[in-house]
Amino acid sequence: MSESFLLQLTLLIPLLALAGIQLTARRENVREAVSLIAASALFAVVTQLYQPMLDGHTIAVHWLDILPGLALAFRVEPLGLLFALVASFLWIITTVYAIGYMRGHGEKNQTRFFSLFAVSIGAVMGIAFAENLFTLFIFYEVLTLCTYPLVTHAGTDKARQGGRTYLGILLGTSVGFFLLAIIATWLLAGTLSFQPGGVFLPDTSAALLSVLLVFFVFGVGKAAIMPFHRWLPAAMVAPTPVSALLHAVAVVKAGVFVLLKVCLLIFGFETLRSIPATNWLLYLAAASILLASIIALRQQNLKKRLAYSTVSQLGYITLGALLATSAGMTGSALHIVMHAFGKITLFFCAGAILVAAHKTEINEMRGLGRQMPVTMTAFLVASLCIIGIPPTGGTWSKWYLMLGTFEAEQWVLMGLLMVSSLLSIAYLLPIPLRAFFTNNNPGAVTAEGAVAIKEAPLPSLIALSITAAGCIYLLLFPDAFYQLIKAGI
Repeated sequence: MSESFLLQLTLLIPLLALAGIQLTARRENVREAVSLIAASALFAVVTQLYQPMLDGHTIAVHWLDILPGLALAFRVEPLGLLFALVASFLWIITTVYAIGYMRGHGEKNQTRFFSLFAVSIGAVMGIAFAENLFTLFIFYEVLTLCTYPLVTHAGTDKARQGGRTYLGILLGTSVGFFLLAIIATWLLAGTLSFQPGGVFLPDTSAALLSVLLVFFVFGVGKAAIMPFHRWLPAAMVAPTPVSALLHAVAVVKAGVFVLLKVCLLIFGFETLRSIPATNWLLYLAAASILLASIIALRQQNLKKRLAYSTVSQLGYITLGALLATSAGMTGSALHIVMHAFGKITLFFCAGAILVAAHKTEINEMRGLGRQMPVTMTAFLVASLCIIGIPPTGGTWSKWYLMLGTFEAEQWVLMGLLMVSSLLSIAYLLPIPLRAFFTNNNPGAVTAEGAVAIKEAPLPSLIALSITAAGCIYLLLFPDAFYQLIKAGI
């Protein structure tokens, strides 16, 4: 089986999954088996691209010429493969979780959910392996449109309002800024293909490049840089598996992944360091980190606190990319992986708490650790991963981000990252600690005085245990991802 065929399979498997899910809609066990088989097949195909990529093989597919120099084309490169590996693996785990959650919570329109999830993963593969900005933009927009019905899944007025905010901001930024930046890049550089070191000539106006960089950063609304972040908290009206998709598997990761590719393969480090806009965009990313952390600290609804935590953590990735140093880019790319495992675990736990204990507010979760020990232990592990301390993989990404600020001699930003880490301790750790070390939850004790264990459905419990274990595994064995990142920088 040729490597180019494997690349095309990564795009076709989600579409075949969509067809299979629709054909088996009336038989839910078969429908969900189709989702799991497709997700497993996709991950297997993506992993087969890993070694050829490291061996220096060129793996590319050219589908269609739209105009001279404007093509629908795909190519495997290290950062794209990193993103595809994470997304395809987490598709498997999220499907397992969703089976337990959707049944346990009695959600309607489950076939639509699994169908659109498959389309979303297909869009992610298109973004990950896009050879140029034109191809990337098409799949970027497909991802926005196919996730909108997932955000409005509940069909309530609140869900529709959240969906309007979601769609309005993401389409508005992509058409108003991102598309214009792509057109300007084509006119200035004569190409939209991603190239090591960037595509712009050395004599290109620094002022013009500054404007272009601002348009890219604001145009990639999925990266949730302030002030274009409101869609993310608004989308929390969606079911928890959708929140996991938005925060860990697809949407926000697509946003920061695009920014990494733009910084590395459209501008290049030398160009980024030479233009005036880079410095103030760094401080804008820093402001997003700090302000979102403060807002998260004030939220009593668990999913909203996690949503603002995501805005803050995405700021870390954006900041690392804009530092234009090897360590900063390494930290950003690693944080895509570490945040994916940590945040998906936190949302899995939030959904498990809703299904098993019917609680959504943080002040209701005192003593819950005695009733849901597996869930709250996973929450604790994932919190440590987001904070960036052992025994979790988040330690590595935060270390390289700090090293990036050192390399760039950005001492203020280094201090701000430290403050933000302290804030993340303040808004995450009290939740599991109070769950285990307080006893204000009378429902946790039976009439005989024993603790009443009531966890989420088994598939959901298995999924959150796997991702929590992944947080620890990534501390011990980060090398597979690190090798990819070093090959791409």
